Amino acid sequence: MVCYFRSEILTVMKKLLGTGEVILIVLLAFFPLFGTFPYRTNIFLSYEGAYRLYQGQVPYKDFGIPLGYMYWVVPGLFFKIFGPYMMSLVKAQVFLNILAGLSFRSIFKSLAINPGVRFLSVLLFIISYSFFNYWPWYNHTVIVYELVALALLMKFIFSQGKRWRYAWLLLAGMFVFFSFFTKQDAGGMAFLICLALILYNAVNEKNWKQPLVFIAGVTATGVIMIAPLLKYKFGYWFNHGQPPHISRISFGDIAEDFFGNSPWIRFYIFIILLLLLVRIKSFQQFWNNKPDMIFTLLTLGILMEAAIFQTTSYIPADNNIFFHSFAIAYILALLTSYLPVDFTSFKTIVVAGIGMLLWWSNVYWKYMARYIVKPEPAIVNTDGIVNKKTYLIQKPDTSDVPMDKWRTPPLRSFHKMLLPGPTVDGIERLMNMDLVKNNSNLKVLNMTELTPLAYEMKFSLEKSPEYPLWFHKGVGMFQQQTNMFCDRVKNNYYDLVLFEYIPFLNNFYPFQVRDSLLQYYDRVDVFTAPRKPSIQAWVEVYVKKK
Repeated sequence: MVCYFRSEILTVMKKLLGTGEVILIVLLAFFPLFGTFPYRTNIFLSYEGAYRLYQGQVPYKDFGIPLGYMYWVVPGLFFKIFGPYMMSLVKAQVFLNILAGLSFRSIFKSLAINPGVRFLSVLLFIISYSFFNYWPWYNHTVIVYELVALALLMKFIFSQGKRWRYAWLLLAGMFVFFSFFTKQDAGGMAFLICLALILYNAVNEKNWKQPLVFIAGVTATGVIMIAPLLKYKFGYWFNHGQPPHISRISFGDIAEDFFGNSPWIRFYIFIILLLLLVRIKSFQQFWNNKPDMIFTLLTLGILMEAAIFQTTSYIPADNNIFFHSFAIAYILALLTSYLPVDFTSFKTIVVAGIGMLLWWSNVYWKYMARYIVKPEPAIVNTDGIVNKKTYLIQKPDTSDVPMDKWRTPPLRSFHKMLLPGPTVDGIERLMNMDLVKNNSNLKVLNMTELTPLAYEMKFSLEKSPEYPLWFHKGVGMFQQQTNMFCDRVKNNYYDLVLFEYIPFLNNFYPFQVRDSLLQYYDRVDVFTAPRKPSIQAWVEVYVKKK
């Protein structure tokens, strides 16, 4: 009778934990919808790509991009549903975060790890990776597609003998290509991780058609998506043969980042190797234990990917922290065999959950601090008081705009977006210019991060295979495009030009174009760029010389 009740309690606990995982994933994903947002640096790229898809433009035909277009598919769809507004990007990211969380959960359901360990791993994944990602960005979206692919692949691997099993494998191949067609580096590593898992499974099941089916799924998806684009300049915009073009992969840089700057990755590898020394009594037995081998290969593959990804995709600096959740899940799963701890008990879940929240308090503390910690005015100098805030004699930077001076522009596309006050003032002056108000067919070159102005000013975006989606020289455009814009400026092609001048960034907007503007156009206004810190970055407004 006692055993029966224990079994019933365990069953109920498993159901509660499973339900709790889904609730956590969904609720925390929706959290950003209830706030206001400082305008994020570089978010212009998410907006303009989605806006062009929203208008029905075709990548590589109507605009050029140096990567695949899957990054913009979800934001473009949400523009269609909710309108071309900045908040639609946030809503798109809510969907992506839910998709990422459910895929992560599905991976560990297929691996059949302890329900308590799975719950804690899902909690860690949300607070360490998803929670603060409230804007769509390609270095995050590429991992979302990879997680979906891994979830589908796990369903294939652990559904042996079931009907339609190979459908999961084909779908996994499709999402691996989606990942690659979002960002080449992480997408390529997603392919290698999946292929390693499939090759092991093929050996384990003595079925060599599995990797062939997977590669067929990847290839078929690629052919369907790329073939219609080959008549345009598809290869050119994939950085093929672009002078000066150098490889993004430097083994020296990867080694430097791994051995010099990756303490967590190296720590996890160290702990995992120690645990495997205890776990593996016979390598042959371990090799034949499919769940253990798949989990091990997956975790080590993710750590390897994180070590490379931090070098090849270095902005922002926390792109690769998805590895924490996989590593902790693996370590806790191994420890359950050796520690006298019941990870399905309520007490253990609460204590471990509090520990993880304490570990990652930096993620949510900034939202709580404003209600708990009273802000203090900046101290220039003090007499006789020395502490962390006063041991250096510092003068406040008067060119930066403090956050309490940021506000929302009175424009629909910027709803709930906070920009520096001088930026909002500049946008209002721009919108009130006679040239803007009285001309419905303006030719505008907008080389700034304020891409929603295309919607607000109703000017048409230029369409050409030669026209770059963004203007970072050497990344999104090259000398050919720089010459094109300089010639157009020289010939007074544009009625209005907006140029963002950031002297400390290397041709983020090409300096050569600005030199042409200063020579052939009149600069009629300058205001603060929408950046934080808002220093040494300005939006310049140019019109034709009278």
